[in-house]
Amino acid sequence: MARVVVGLSGGVDSSVAAYLLQQQGYEVIGLFMKNWHDDSVTISNECPWLEDSNDAMIVAEKLGIPFQVVDLSEEYKNRIVDYMFREYEMGRTPNPDVLCNREIKFDVFMKIALNLGADYVATGHYCRQESKEINGKTVYRLLAGKDPNKDQ
Repeated sequence: MARVVVGLSGGVDSSVAAYLLQQQGYEVIGLFMKNWHDDSVTISNECPWLEDSNDAMIVAEKLGIPFQVVDLSEEYKNRIVDYMFREYEMGRTPNPDVLCNREIKFDVFMKIALNLGADYVATGHYCRQESKEINGKTVYRLLAGKDPNKDQ
């Protein structure tokens, strides 16, 4: 049975992804990423990671799947927040969400998932995939989802 590590945020999209994967026969593990928890520098209720992780844990319990919280706040600060402030200092407007996907979700999170024996990684993000044969090799691309209301 193939193992899928799901980035379980506590929201509907990742919860449904975990459920559907489980229904398709995958071994599913829920992994919640705690990217920030320094309340001294956040606006009240702006980063409710504790409530979100509790929601994710409840979903994992209902599905009967293993669940872990991983603290990526140090990596997030070093790779995303520090970059953001450097860009602001240079008069530029950074896009931390794009950087977070590359640096945290598709690097740090991916490595953790692989260490857990993941055959696949899933999230609740929306996208389409495409594969093309180019010079005899299959090339895969991730494309924006069809629903313009989903900005992930």
